[in-house]
Amino acid sequence: MQNILLFFLLIIATQVVAQDPTANYPIYNGNDLGLTYTPKASTFKIWAPTAVAARINFYKTDLGGVCDRTANMQKAANGVWEITIEHNIKNQYYTFQILINGAWSAELIDPYAKACGTNGIRAQVIDLKETNPIGWEQDQSPKFSKENKQTDAVIYELHIRDASIHANSAIQQKGKYLGLAQLGTKSSSGKSTGLSHIKELGVTHIHLLPFYDYNSVDETKPNQYNWGYDPVNYNIPEGSYSTNPADGKVRIKELKELVKTMHSNGLRIIMDVVYNHTALTANSNFNTLAPDYYYRKKADGTFSDASACGNETASDKAMFRKFMMESVLYWVKEYHIDGFRFDLMGIHDIETMNLIADTLRKIKPSIVLYGEGWTAGGSPLPDDQRALKKNASALNGIAVFSDDMRDGIKGSVFNIDDRGFATGKIANAESVKFGIIAAGMHPQIDYTKVNYSKAPYTTSPASLINYADCHDNNILWDKIALSFKEASEKDRIKMHELAHAIVLTSQGTPFLTAGSEFLRTKNGVENSFDKGDLVNGIDWDLKTSNASTYQYIQSLIKIRRAHPAFRMTSAKQIANHLVFQNNLPEGIIAYTLNGAAAGDSWKKIWVAFNGSQTTQTITPPAGNWKMASKNNQTTLNGNQLNLDGSSAVILYQ
Repeated sequence: MQNILLFFLLIIATQVVAQDPTANYPIYNGNDLGLTYTPKASTFKIWAPTAVAARINFYKTDLGGVCDRTANMQKAANGVWEITIEHNIKNQYYTFQILINGAWSAELIDPYAKACGTNGIRAQVIDLKETNPIGWEQDQSPKFSKENKQTDAVIYELHIRDASIHANSAIQQKGKYLGLAQLGTKSSSGKSTGLSHIKELGVTHIHLLPFYDYNSVDETKPNQYNWGYDPVNYNIPEGSYSTNPADGKVRIKELKELVKTMHSNGLRIIMDVVYNHTALTANSNFNTLAPDYYYRKKADGTFSDASACGNETASDKAMFRKFMMESVLYWVKEYHIDGFRFDLMGIHDIETMNLIADTLRKIKPSIVLYGEGWTAGGSPLPDDQRALKKNASALNGIAVFSDDMRDGIKGSVFNIDDRGFATGKIANAESVKFGIIAAGMHPQIDYTKVNYSKAPYTTSPASLINYADCHDNNILWDKIALSFKEASEKDRIKMHELAHAIVLTSQGTPFLTAGSEFLRTKNGVENSFDKGDLVNGIDWDLKTSNASTYQYIQSLIKIRRAHPAFRMTSAKQIANHLVFQNNLPEGIIAYTLNGAAAGDSWKKIWVAFNGSQTTQTITPPAGNWKMASKNNQTTLNGNQLNLDGSSAVILYQ
C-alpha cells in the first residue's frame, strides 16, 4: 500500500513539473542585477538559469559598426552570470548573449538596463550622477494637500507628444520632454498652453502615458506616433521624446528636467506602467534569458494572453515580482516619480501589488497608486488572487477605475449608440449614484440597478478613480456627438459639462483627460493609439473657442480642492454624511453633504444633476442656500430651484 501511494505521489509530482518546468529555477535575492558602475570598475550581472555560457559584447556606437570586443561571463550562484571590467568603460554600449540549447542567442539588452542608445538596441554604460540637472538633489515632490491623501488628488491624463505638437502650442521642443517642461507659452489668442495651462487649470497630478522605452516608434525617424503600451526596456526613458536618442544620458537628463520643472510648479508626475505584458514574446529579453519563466502559460504550453497583446507576465513568480518591485523603486528613487497607474492591473496578483504599495509608501507616503481592475482576456491565475475590481477591498490603498461610473455617465464604451445619464439615459442614475459614493456600502443605493457591479467593492473612497473618459475609446466630446447625433451643439456642451460636474463632485479620486476641459476632439477616431498628430495633437485654439466650458471645469476643480466634504476619507463617513434626496422628478440626482462633519467651511452642501433635457423644478432641503456653481440657465428663487436640462448645481450654507 505504501509503495502504491509513493507511486501516485511521484506521478503527481512529475505532472506538476511538466506543467511548469521553471518551478525549480533558482531564485536570486540580490538587488544588483544589471550594471553596477564606478569609474574604476563596472560589474554586469544577468539572471539566465538555464544558460550554459554567457558573454557580453561592447560597441563604440549605439547602432551599426562592429563589435569592439567580446568577453565571457562567469557562472555565479542562483542562475546569475557576471563579469567585472576593471577599468573605466563609461559611455560604451553593450549587449548580452547566452548559449542555450546548443546555440547562441541574438544580442539583447538585459531587463535591468538603465540606459540605451537609439531604439534600445544596445544598452549604455553611464554615470547616472551626470544625468542630474542643476538642483536635482534639492528636488522635492510638492504637497498637494495638507495630508497628501490620495482622494485629495485631481489627476490629468496626458500623452507627452500631444501636449506640444500642434502648431498653435507655441512650444519650441515639440513632442519632447523639454517641450512639456517649457513654461510661459501662449496660443495665438493669448491663452496659456502646455505646462502653464495645466498649472492654471488647478490639477495636482499629471498622469503621463508610457514614457519607458517602447517598441512601436522608430527613433531614427521623425513624426512617429504611438501611445506606448508595448514595453521593451522598462527602466529606460523613451528616446523619441528626447532631443538625442543615441546618447542614453540625454533622454534621462531631459526627463529629469521635466520632473524638476513640474515639481517646482506644484505638480506631480504619475507614470503609466505596463508590467502586464511585453511587446515581444518568445524573443523578448525576459524569455531569451529565462525561457518560459516570466510568462504565464496555458495547459497546452502556449502563452496565455490576458493582455490581448500576445502574452501576460507572471507577477506571482518570484523573479518577476522582484523585477516589478525593483523597477518601481528605481523610478521613485532615481526620477522622483510620484505615482503609478498600472495597465491591466487585473493580470497582476494581489500579493505583488500589495507588496509594491507597502514598500513604496515607506519611502514616499504620498505615493498615488491605481490601475485598471480588469483584463483583456482570461488568465490561468485564479480570480481571487488577482487585482481585479471586485477585489479592490483586498488592495492596500491601490485604487481601481470605475467603469460603472464611466459608462453610467456617457453610455457603454463598446456601443457607440448607447447613452448615459449625462446624455439623457436617466435609467443610469443608480450607476452614477454608485460612483458618487465611491462604490462602497451605502444604505440608499439599489445595487440591483447598477450597470455592472451588483454589490459594493470598495471599503474606502481611496480605492476608486472616477472618470468620464480616458485615452482609450472615444474621447467624451466625440462619444456625445456620435451617440446623440440629433442634439444641438449647445445641448452637447451642456452634457459634456454635466459629465465633468459629476466626476469632480463625487467621492473618490477624479480623473480627467487632457483637453476635455475645452471640448477636445479626435474627430471621431475611437482608438487613436497610432493615428498620429493630426488626430491626437491638442488644438490649443479650442481653449479660446470653448472658454466658458474651460472656466466652468476650472472652477469645479477649485471648489473640489477647497472643500473636504467632496473628499471624505472613509466609506462610513460617506454613508453617514452623504444623503440622497428622495421623491425627486425623474432624471434628477440630488444629495446633501454634511460639510461640518467633514471639517468644511461650508456647513451643508447640496448638489443636484439633471440628466433630462428639460428644466425641472426642485425644492432643496430647508435652509438659506447660496449658489456656488451652476452651468447654463439654472435659477434659485427662494426655496424653488429651476434646474436647467443637462445641468448641475452646487448650493451651500
